[in-house]
Amino acid sequence: MNSFGRLFRVSIFGESHGKTIGVVMDGCPAGIPLSVDDFSADLSRRKPGAKGTTARHEADMPEINSGIFKGKTSGAPIVIQFSNKDVISKDYEKLTATPRPGHADFVAMKKFGGYADLTGGGHFSGRLTLALVAAGVIAKKMIDPIQISAEIVEAGGSKDIEEAVAQAVENQDSIGGIVECQATNMPLGLGEPFFDSVESIISHIVFAIPAIKGIEFGSGFKAAVMVGSQHNDAIVDVSGKTASNHAGGINGGISNGNPLVFRVAVKPTSSIGKTQQTINLKNEQVGELKIEGRHDACIALRVPVVIEAATAIALADLCLIDQQQKRIIHQ
Repeated sequence: MNSFGRLFRVSIFGESHGKTIGVVMDGCPAGIPLSVDDFSADLSRRKPGAKGTTARHEADMPEINSGIFKGKTSGAPIVIQFSNKDVISKDYEKLTATPRPGHADFVAMKKFGGYADLTGGGHFSGRLTLALVAAGVIAKKMIDPIQISAEIVEAGGSKDIEEAVAQAVENQDSIGGIVECQATNMPLGLGEPFFDSVESIISHIVFAIPAIKGIEFGSGFKAAVMVGSQHNDAIVDVSGKTASNHAGGINGGISNGNPLVFRVAVKPTSSIGKTQQTINLKNEQVGELKIEGRHDACIALRVPVVIEAATAIALADLCLIDQQQKRIIHQ
């Protein structure tokens, strides 16, 4: 449903044009310093403003409703919510009859019997990633000294990101992109073989981010055309450090102490300025659709901080599981 994690459990709630959106976190250890100011840097990185991003502007001021006492986490569930103020819901009124190609409109209507709130994309909107970023701020504190950084390395198939975005805006179209993420100071031993491998856990939450269509770790798909002598990472010291990192910091589903490296593919935004064709559910005829509203020409520009947050949440859960296992072993 809307929850992720075993020991560090994160749940998101709300809709794009609803009164509020937010996140509930359970399992955060007590005693971690936390204030509203701690959220500013990451929340600002997610905001629009650059060319090719939506004109919607929200304050995105976090309201911490529980789980904090005297400036530190109390061990109780943490609830953070954000108000939605800058909404223009009338732009989405016709989507119940003419769903957007590539978006969740059609499947949401069918799955929820026509009761789903589709304004602004509803619960399927990228607006909900704000809640993930907020959870990521806390998760980053939990996994210190692990450091996570992500950046967009390609947009619309081009390394010239600014030019690609400008062209998309001029064409009233949208483009996707590639975001690379790296986590350093990784401990050795996180993850389990098979179902709870590091790749599995990270992929699970990364694919919960709207617009993500692919993920690869280390050399990724290039590994398919390499030979073993090329792909194998030579171990150079007793700590497990390797001469190369084709494995992306993971062997057998378990972190090997080298940097965790992966890339994600972000699809083009579904809502574009160009006229498209779609089915009219009232007359059952295919017709033209002109999408109104405010949308990103390249949502990938705002994805890096969301990827960082998702990675931190996954690693926070894996760290707690690892700590629990070690306590059991040493009893």
